[in-house]
Amino acid sequence: MFSEFGNISSRKVIMRRLTLPAVGLLGLAALALTGCQSPSAEAAPADPNAPITIATIPVGEDPTAENPIEVFSELLEEATGRDVEVTDVPDYLSVVEAIRADHVDIGIMSGFPSALAVNTGEVDALVAFQGDGKPVSTCVVLNDSSIQTVEDLAGTTVAFADQASSSGYFMPVYMLHEAGLEQGTDYEAIFAGGHEGSFAALEQGQVDAACTAVMLTELGAPMFPFADGEWRAVGESPAMDIQGAVLGRQSLDADTRTLIQEGIAEVFSPENAERLGAYGAFAAAEQTVDPAASSFESFAEIAAVAGVELKDLK
Repeated sequence: MFSEFGNISSRKVIMRRLTLPAVGLLGLAALALTGCQSPSAEAAPADPNAPITIATIPVGEDPTAENPIEVFSELLEEATGRDVEVTDVPDYLSVVEAIRADHVDIGIMSGFPSALAVNTGEVDALVAFQGDGKPVSTCVVLNDSSIQTVEDLAGTTVAFADQASSSGYFMPVYMLHEAGLEQGTDYEAIFAGGHEGSFAALEQGQVDAACTAVMLTELGAPMFPFADGEWRAVGESPAMDIQGAVLGRQSLDADTRTLIQEGIAEVFSPENAERLGAYGAFAAAEQTVDPAASSFESFAEIAAVAGVELKDLK
């Protein structure tokens, strides 16, 4: 899937690590959720030499392949003419906290974390990647499993990636709900800390199924560890109106905000899809600059099924 890095000795992708506390499901509920975005805060004048800073969860651990976030950083540097610094954080909600606290400029999020973050009124959506109308999630079982349908997951143990994951939690939970199965009543849910952990739990026989992104099953190794004939997909979730977003701090100055938005349009173009790996789906998506908060309203019902109520806390 990934090609080897070319000669990038002239590039300056600065990787630094910041450890921020993970935010659990109660924290996620507390993040939510006013009904609209507040106006951006008053921003300081732009420093044309300042790096663009990004918070991200780890993406792509294969040392022999290009790491998607490093590819993104390299391409964003080329598009903007600015250095890029990446802060690695443990989960989606730590990305939100880093942006809210002005520790970083931007983060790339899937649909539901984006919706929850935007609806706090304290984080801006700079660019939204529109959905493609295709199913987002499925549940994976080993090929010799007796599970044939979503309904067969009744009485089983199911692995989910993370409580803030669109494809690894919200969408498959909604799929099971639509089949008449409720979490904690009809099946036991465990959280594996990521898609990779879900796959490991399934491979080791700790769970009966692992719910994940359809895209990951299509990417194959190293993102998806099972070979043809070793696994089967059970069920398909609905599509999402918005598959992800680039979120930004509200204190971004206007020049940097525009520079990032124009850079995102250049980076997430079809010719970069293969190199971007796990981010590749965004390269084929229609982009909306400065999307309205109402664009994320379709996530409310699904979030409620997953146990997160979207409400105005202010």
